[in-house]
Amino acid sequence: MDYETVASAATAHHLTIVGAFHPDPEDKAPEGTGTILLLAPAEPGFWAHFQSQPEARDGQPDSMDRWSTRVIDEIADQLDAASLYPFGGPPWHPFIAWARKSGSIHSSPVSLLVHNDQGLMISFRGALALAERIDLTPPRLTPCLLCAAPCETACPVDALTEDGYDTDACHAFLDTPAGADCMENGCKVRRACPVSQGYARDPAQSAYHMRHFHK
Repeated sequence: MDYETVASAATAHHLTIVGAFHPDPEDKAPEGTGTILLLAPAEPGFWAHFQSQPEARDGQPDSMDRWSTRVIDEIADQLDAASLYPFGGPPWHPFIAWARKSGSIHSSPVSLLVHNDQGLMISFRGALALAERIDLTPPRLTPCLLCAAPCETACPVDALTEDGYDTDACHAFLDTPAGADCMENGCKVRRACPVSQGYARDPAQSAYHMRHFHK
């Protein structure tokens, strides 16, 4: 087993590896895990691919999570790995801590995670736990290091700051006419990130997640 084999299996389903690491005992990985690889949507093209899948068309709830479970379970079976998800708890897997340990996902000035290639649009569909300890790419510096941080002033109600996420203020704003832009196109803070702007995420996908967030 190697990194390229896992990446190829993920790519077949419009998923990509966004972070990977060799867990220590304190990382709460399944027993016997040598490597954890975090999976996220691959752009361009993820949303169009997902829309063609049976879970997106059957009218049943939790379509994205059900699709993720089916597909990543299939990849796990193919690779003799274990599949792990950020949903379906409790108990919950510590995806945020895993992301920070991966070396390609970092804390941003607005407390959200930021990825070297996906920016603030980073989201996780699941993870694979391999028994093997495979070779990984070196850690990368945060893209925020030389950034002017437009994310810090993008939120109209200052719901996202270095102190955390004021979800009450966010939801209240989304209930107003001014919140329609965020609902239809995605969070202004996430869109303000220069790395996010280069990551071709379909606004329809952001709108889908905003609807689920703002129920």
